[in-house]
Amino acid sequence: MFDGLTAETLARMQFAFTVSFHIIFPAFSIGLASYLAVLNAQWLRTRDETYYTLFEYWKKIFAVAFGMGVVSGIVMSYQFGTNWSVFSDKTGPVLGPLMAYEVLSAFFLEAGFLGIMLFGRARVGDRLHMFATAMVAFGTLMSATWILSVNSWMQTPAGYSINEVGQFVPEDWWQIVFNPSFPYRLVHMVLAAFLTTALVVGGVGALHLLRDKTDVAARRMFSMAMWMLIVVAPLQIFAGDMHGLNTLEHQPAKVMAMEGHYDSHPEGAPLILFGLPNAETKTIDYAIEIPKLSSLILKHDLNAPLAGLDTIPDEDEPPVAILFWSFRVMVGLGFAMAGLGLWSLWGRLRGQLYNSRWLHRASIAMGPMGFVAVLAGWITTEVGRQPFTVYGLLRTSDSLAPVSAPAVAASLTAFVIVYFFIFGAGTFYILRMMNKAPATRNLGLRDGPVRAAGITPAQQVDPDITDDPTPQGN
Repeated sequence: MFDGLTAETLARMQFAFTVSFHIIFPAFSIGLASYLAVLNAQWLRTRDETYYTLFEYWKKIFAVAFGMGVVSGIVMSYQFGTNWSVFSDKTGPVLGPLMAYEVLSAFFLEAGFLGIMLFGRARVGDRLHMFATAMVAFGTLMSATWILSVNSWMQTPAGYSINEVGQFVPEDWWQIVFNPSFPYRLVHMVLAAFLTTALVVGGVGALHLLRDKTDVAARRMFSMAMWMLIVVAPLQIFAGDMHGLNTLEHQPAKVMAMEGHYDSHPEGAPLILFGLPNAETKTIDYAIEIPKLSSLILKHDLNAPLAGLDTIPDEDEPPVAILFWSFRVMVGLGFAMAGLGLWSLWGRLRGQLYNSRWLHRASIAMGPMGFVAVLAGWITTEVGRQPFTVYGLLRTSDSLAPVSAPAVAASLTAFVIVYFFIFGAGTFYILRMMNKAPATRNLGLRDGPVRAAGITPAQQVDPDITDDPTPQGN
């Protein structure tokens, strides 16, 4: 199946396959952990039973997603040690401590409080349980911070020197951690995680509203998710624009490929909306473009010159076609998310938020699109760094371990089989949980409804007993 492929190509395919599986689970769990903290805080503040119901519903889904995220992440370290051991040796003095900080300060925080959040409310009380829930949410954000610091350093290395054996060694940890692209990348990723979770929660809420538009829990989760889209989607578009300007400053070749600019434009570059990148002729075939708009977006000047890929050596050129399309998928979905938020706002203002079946169907269709956007963004980021692992300093071909192609092909095949079996089963289980409507907890006698004549114990024991005197079956 992998005949004719080199060890480097296979190792890159293996890393791309495993990281693509991994990235979707943290993207979901980061946003969901914060959502759980909000639900729990609202439950403690208002004692509204709906918040409690939603917290119990989504915490089970979070537990499964979190577990799959941890398992899929462990495999990454395995590949650093086998397929990319030269990269690990050369960058270890810088990246090793950052990844250790991630494990010590973030993962331990998440894992340490996860059990209390999942099972401890009755044992530790509401306040400590709220603290544990907040710590899990904080831990997921801390984990994202360290990992994105690592990745950003690979994109825009700073604060290092190179020793006599070719290793990157730290000189200034402040510059290493807060390297030039780190703040933009962190904000962009965290907002993407919040949007991904909002789309999933909104899609699940819409599904249950289509079945029963009076479902209070479905109404609440759908409303909260749509508010999140209204607020965060425009922020993400703004953050993405700022991130793009930063990328143009530090990784111009990546932006040239994203925009499809094979040629330089000394008098203003057009924005190429669509087209077919042709690597042989180095042109965009059948291009649909708007004159000078690319210069306006990237340099805020219609006539500003923009360099093209003709200004860099061919061997330093990233794969244009992949970047060109992945970037457009990410941007297109970002605007679709903002559009869905505006649609829901229009429906809310007209009093149709819970009755618009087309809005609910669109929300279900958009439910998985956050994952697609995250993957497209990740591909744009990582493929745009090629042909380097450390941008401009260490080539991918020089980062590979001395492994043979058949050995990498065998482990890649094993990963594909195991991943589809394990993560396929986990994803199926999550979808099955989402397909069930949130269930109101069984109320105790103390929490039951109170009438003028007192509580009705019979209803608490048997919920099928109602006030309707009509015999069943009539």
